Amino acid sequence: MEDAKLARYLGNLKGAETSYPFGPEVLVYKIKGKMFALITENEKGCRVNLKAQPNDVEVLVDEFVAITPGYHMNKRHWITVQLGGDVPANMVEDLASQSYVLVVSKLTKKLQLELEQLAHVYK
Repeated sequence: MEDAKLARYLGNLKGAETSYPFGPEVLVYKIKGKMFALITENEKGCRVNLKAQPNDVEVLVDEFVAITPGYHMNKRHWITVQLGGDVPANMVEDLASQSYVLVVSKLTKKLQLELEQLAHVYK
């Protein structure tokens, strides 16, 4: 998956907001102030940090060369996916969606309701 396509996908998730809190090289995606994805570049190309369930982190890291414990993140709860590696593009999108859903599920009920109401505004 190319970084521009992933950036569009992440930006199109309901209520997603972007910022550069760590400098111009790090694009952060948040939902209601909580980070669910972070895109950076390294010598190998583009990579994305995504939140994941701890037991999924272990399995994914063991199964894919391009998935490592989260770079500069809590390695129990985050993964880093090197784009262009052995992870299929559709799986990167699935992992991004799971990250989003996981973060939304941890929001307060009030914030979840606000997010749900966003859908009604755009319909």
